[in-house]
Amino acid sequence: MARRLIRVSRIREGRPFPLGATWDGLGVNFALYSAHATRVELCLFDARGRERERIELPEYTDEVWHGYLPDARPGQLYGYRVHGPYEPDAGHRFNPNKLLLDPYAKRLVGQLKWSPALFGYVLGHRDADLSFDRRDSAASMPKCAVVDPAFTWGEDRPPQHPWQRTVIYEAHVRGLTMRHPAVPEPWRGTFAGLQVDELVEHIKSLGVSAVELMPVHAFVDDQHLLERGLRNYWGYNTIGFFAPHVRYLASDTVNEFKQMVARLHRAGLEVILDVVYNHTAEGNELGPTLSFRGIDNLSYYRLADGGRRYINDTGTGNTFDLTNPGALRLVNDSLRYWVEEMHVDGFRFDLATILGRERHGFDPRGGFLDACRQDPVLSRVKLIAEPWDIGPGGYQVGSFPPGWAEWNDRYRDNVRAFWRGDEGRLAEFATRITGSADLFDKRGRRPTASVNFVTAHDGFTLRDLVSYAGKHNEANGEDNRDGGDHNLSANYGAEGETDDPAVNALRLRQQRNFLATLFLSQGTPMLLAGDEFGRSQRGNNNAYCQDNELTWIDWDAAGKDAAAALTRFVRTLGGLRRRFGLLRHGRFFTGRYDEELGLKDVTWLRPDGAEMTEDDWHDPQARALMMRLDGRSPPSGLHEPGRAVTLLLLVNAAAAPAAFHLPEVAGEHWRVLVDTAEARTGEAIAGGERWQAPDRSLALLAVERDRPAKEASAPAR
Repeated sequence: MARRLIRVSRIREGRPFPLGATWDGLGVNFALYSAHATRVELCLFDARGRERERIELPEYTDEVWHGYLPDARPGQLYGYRVHGPYEPDAGHRFNPNKLLLDPYAKRLVGQLKWSPALFGYVLGHRDADLSFDRRDSAASMPKCAVVDPAFTWGEDRPPQHPWQRTVIYEAHVRGLTMRHPAVPEPWRGTFAGLQVDELVEHIKSLGVSAVELMPVHAFVDDQHLLERGLRNYWGYNTIGFFAPHVRYLASDTVNEFKQMVARLHRAGLEVILDVVYNHTAEGNELGPTLSFRGIDNLSYYRLADGGRRYINDTGTGNTFDLTNPGALRLVNDSLRYWVEEMHVDGFRFDLATILGRERHGFDPRGGFLDACRQDPVLSRVKLIAEPWDIGPGGYQVGSFPPGWAEWNDRYRDNVRAFWRGDEGRLAEFATRITGSADLFDKRGRRPTASVNFVTAHDGFTLRDLVSYAGKHNEANGEDNRDGGDHNLSANYGAEGETDDPAVNALRLRQQRNFLATLFLSQGTPMLLAGDEFGRSQRGNNNAYCQDNELTWIDWDAAGKDAAAALTRFVRTLGGLRRRFGLLRHGRFFTGRYDEELGLKDVTWLRPDGAEMTEDDWHDPQARALMMRLDGRSPPSGLHEPGRAVTLLLLVNAAAAPAAFHLPEVAGEHWRVLVDTAEARTGEAIAGGERWQAPDRSLALLAVERDRPAKEASAPAR
């Protein structure tokens, strides 16, 4: 098809900011960052995806190419062709035969169709990526769409829950909504489905304060997965940092996402996005040319070998280069867009060590981390790091700066090993359930900096953790070689599903133990969606490519007796966490005696009631202890001292029963709030009595008094 350049009189110079395609009510300003391009063409498409015009952007200001089209409107489909040197050995991979997505596009239309034309070089050529491919890729590419940002938010207000009251629910848009009976068929798998009252109320009933959505930015289905009849389900393969993934939209407008946020906010739920700024879907030097590679490869990616090869600290083929000002601006602009325009409340950063890695290595005072901390928008939302990657010095748990929370895999691994009955885990277990001070008690950080989790999207579900001794990923088509082997799981007598009532009873108790530990620990708990009623992925611990009933939550199964009982148990835990401030203490416990209050904040006791000694902590066979927390509940009025509260956590991870001698409480009775053995919940037990704990069980007991805490009996010093 013959193409023509637009008449000069129709294209105006426009402005170099803001980047992207911006509708101002009269026309659209187009602005694209490229420090090394020699020419940029704006390509306009009709509604059927046919290219109608190519328009050379007339101006270049401060490394930004720009132009203004007075007759362009929202809905206009577009892309770019960028001219410049094709010199892979020098880091340049410009190829104007390839249609490129605008990194700032707010909406994408259509799906990527894999073909040889997507690659900047000739597939199979003897010179590999040093060759140059002249095929036009436009027919295989999705298109960018100009959006009208207008939306009536009404009285929408961010819930702004403090970290101390935050409980996170990690979920997948499709997985959560595809099989929910209350979600209309056209809405299943979409943001619209997440607005359904029954689903929202279920989440809220668990004591959850924030929904953390797995990646919703536009991403690509890997070619090798499509060839096996699979697809990229998790979405950690981003190609557009501003655009919602097209498959998650039931409508043709990004306002659907805003409507979802408004609905969740109305229920008091924050929205946190799992974001992937560490790499893109373009892969290594043998990957396709879809956007960044063809716009300015040298600026967007970390390169080696003079520029031809990609540094791969992510394990995905490439690494985004946040030491480059243009790439850094893109990421921060994207974050601000999702806060200011889409009203999200925070972010969980995938492989966040990458974001803090400077040329010399990870630096907690690096450019991106400093930019977030000083930014008036980003510094007031929740920022959560996955604090590792596969690069040198990539494990950085506890090393992120103030203002950040972090996924704590040390918590996950210890809690799993402890309840499995592994030797020598008791001392660390005490550290983990009290906020991991060894990792986070520095620079004024609080226990809430530790995002505690037992399970997450990556790995076993909670039910599978207690049902499988090993992974079963055969459905992924990689001969069960993929996925981690360090699961710290157990099957308790049978691999997978079984009809053995004793095995199933133990598995249920272990699930209750894990859930109770999670909700009763200091820090920020994160619950994996479906774990509240014991969903299974049939032993698959790497279900990233399973967009089907293996990963979609079975809400019908959630209504069965055992599942419903487990859900009620989680609701009880959520209610207790809300009620007792001692379970979400704002500071790290010290164990020191407070003369004014007449108590310790935490006391560690052996089952016989004596305080733990150094020898007790280092006994590899020790698997049982009591943790006593003393403090005051929040006052109900301005002039009231608040109620004195004592909580007692009894833990027995041994495969045999344990007898606990309950501390005296000045004539008061202990009230049983939680018993994972489901034997004595609700009972009142006098201090000094013995509590016979079954094997692998946990209980929480409480005493509340109406007199000031300093008049309560002081624990032993």
